[in-house]
Amino acid sequence: MTLDTPPEVAMPPAVDMSTDLAGLVLPSPVLTASGCAANGRELAPFVDLARIGAVVTKTVMLRPRSGRPTPRMAETPSGMLNSIGLQGPGFDALVETDLPDLAARGARVILSVAGGTVEEFAEVARRLNRIPAEMRPVAIEANISCPNVANRGQVFACDPRMSAEVVREVRRLMPRDMPLFVKLTPDVTNIVTIADACVRVGADGLTMINTLLGMAIDTTTMAPALAGVTGGLSGPAIRPVAVRCIWQVHQAMPRIPIIGVGGVMTGLDALEMLLAGASAVQVGTAVFHDPSALARVSGELAEALSERGLSGVSAAVGLAHGYAATGGAQ
Repeated sequence: MTLDTPPEVAMPPAVDMSTDLAGLVLPSPVLTASGCAANGRELAPFVDLARIGAVVTKTVMLRPRSGRPTPRMAETPSGMLNSIGLQGPGFDALVETDLPDLAARGARVILSVAGGTVEEFAEVARRLNRIPAEMRPVAIEANISCPNVANRGQVFACDPRMSAEVVREVRRLMPRDMPLFVKLTPDVTNIVTIADACVRVGADGLTMINTLLGMAIDTTTMAPALAGVTGGLSGPAIRPVAVRCIWQVHQAMPRIPIIGVGGVMTGLDALEMLLAGASAVQVGTAVFHDPSALARVSGELAEALSERGLSGVSAAVGLAHGYAATGGAQ
């Protein structure tokens, strides 16, 4: 086997790994997490991009963006901090270069988009209509919650009114038949309030959670480890927070599909998010030390479902809520 031939992962035949996200049916619930594998092609030698659920692109903004100064990353116990600052080539360049490559590989693409203002989000939404049919994303992920931009005032997801304003404009201007998922931050008092505000104005589903705002200080230099001082904390350390957020939102609005993200390293981690109420999961930080993580997590999840006598992904979604209601016996 060469690097150009991704390893095949055996799936228990009795397990249905497909999942339904607001009418978008994917063959697998395991997706990439935005920003952790660039725009996907870097993973192609390790994972068949046509077999995973979808490639979620690195968040793209309207214009090219240089991002924040270095150092941009720092390891932490059970996780890592990043302060990239949404560096990227801009919307038009991504459409011209990355989308054709992903289409040629047969990948399903969820395009992650962001804007510094409501107007910038609106212009990105308008340009989605110009993407040629052969390169068309299967869904959009509106990142209204990135914690590592220079101006914290740009984090729309910290306020329900601002969240609704952005989502309303994006939904109004983007293709009507394209599902819209909104990515939320856990850095709020009540994430259900934010989720409800987004759904009321047109979000078809939610992605939870983005990284938590964190900081590390280098005790040798006695200076902040990141040039931007603060950054987004990801990895296993944040998984319990993600599970809590997914649980709360699913409990409040069980019909809204949720894509869970935050510290998924194994199939059991993915199963935990499904049991809390997610219908799919994204794998991010794990890819940095295991580029084949998506295939491995898919195989482990299928095995875990089979071992528990579950017919497929849909049978696991929100199942823990029923066990909690009966005190653990069902």
